[in-house]
Amino acid sequence: MTKTTEVLKLAADRAIRYNARISDRNVAPSSESVNALAQFREQFPESSSDPCQVIELLDEIAGAATVATTGGQYFGFVIGGVLPAAMAANWLAASWGQNAALRVMSPAAAELEDVVLKWICDALRLPADCDGGLVTCATAANFCGLAAARSALLAREGWNVEDDGLFGAPPIEVIVGDEYHASMQKALAMVGFGKNRVTRVPTDSQGRMRADKLPAKISSRTIVCIQAGNVNTGAFDPAEEICKRANEAGAWIHVDGAFGLWARVSAKYDELTRGLELADSWATDAHKWPNVGYDSGVVLVRDGMALKRAMAMSAAYLQGSAQREPMHHVPDSSRRARGVELWAALKSLGRSGLRDLIETTCELAQQFTERLRAAGYEILNDVVINQALVSFGNAEKTREVIRRIQEDGTCWCGGTVWQGKTAMRISVSSWATTHEDVEESAEAIIRIARQVQG
Repeated sequence: MTKTTEVLKLAADRAIRYNARISDRNVAPSSESVNALAQFREQFPESSSDPCQVIELLDEIAGAATVATTGGQYFGFVIGGVLPAAMAANWLAASWGQNAALRVMSPAAAELEDVVLKWICDALRLPADCDGGLVTCATAANFCGLAAARSALLAREGWNVEDDGLFGAPPIEVIVGDEYHASMQKALAMVGFGKNRVTRVPTDSQGRMRADKLPAKISSRTIVCIQAGNVNTGAFDPAEEICKRANEAGAWIHVDGAFGLWARVSAKYDELTRGLELADSWATDAHKWPNVGYDSGVVLVRDGMALKRAMAMSAAYLQGSAQREPMHHVPDSSRRARGVELWAALKSLGRSGLRDLIETTCELAQQFTERLRAAGYEILNDVVINQALVSFGNAEKTREVIRRIQEDGTCWCGGTVWQGKTAMRISVSSWATTHEDVEESAEAIIRIARQVQG
């Protein structure tokens, strides 16, 4: 057996064991396991180490200090699990070691990326001729969509922003809802529009942009940013009404749909998602609801040439083919082959499996909130998809419940502040979560909440 074979078998065995035991351990690591990470803080080694010993050290020390996000009782940060096919494809892709920059570097990576982008447009019922790219996360996807918007709007004015920058360029107005996400703020800053130079539209009690409060005049040099799935409440901006007004003015509509955009795979949520297909660009994550694993973001753009103008680069040694070249549609040049595991996840699920994953997690969120409401605790939002906000009284008590449930280890939920009120934030996002997981988690939360309240 070669050393390569030996270390790969060892890693596979350790990974299989980790996953087999995921439901038997606390969701959060113990303080002892976290403290043991200090063993990694050594000087850079002077000599080589046996690769099998390296893997054993990783598994025993780092593995023990991981959070069990791939199990069924993690409900924080809209973090999905990892589907078995996606996990296995990730291992396989790592063994291939492909650079997904150009087709000549990896025909397989480029082809799978082409396929999954078409599949996602189909699944989300977006225009079939959209262009797009696979990126790290929704922040990067938002950046790409905004960069494409910037390119398209300024090109209409005769300004080449890629060559001449923003200094002296015609101004662009950006319209956002008051509850727009921090990733949009970051993307706006990176693309040069700034966080403070936006027009903010009031939102309702669920965080939805109020269409009746849009500026009276929207020009053709405007980007309207709408939200598909508020990160706290799961609420959707009224896309149909907003998009119609923006389209009449010739504005560009960008959708931040980090997780909520995937609700379009189910007819159950047509009322929430109606009109999103009228936008010009969309950003989402595959590592959230589709449970592909990190990192996996997606940008889709109706005007593919605008995206390519914003992202393409040229060099004598980077000549591509006449076909789509992945690196010319995203910020990265050298990039891992994200399309491999994304293809495996979508292929394994199919349309029906993806729909079932979305619908089941939403049903489990309803089960969670019904159980907590019946126990006397306040649900602060309309639970329209997979997000729920729970208050256990005042801010101090709610924070203490959150602290104790994280320490308890039965499940993991985070905290937030929603329109001035401290809340526990529950996000049901994993394929692995069952009704039993929700029931056990709800019982633990109720038990701890009663202890806190005395």
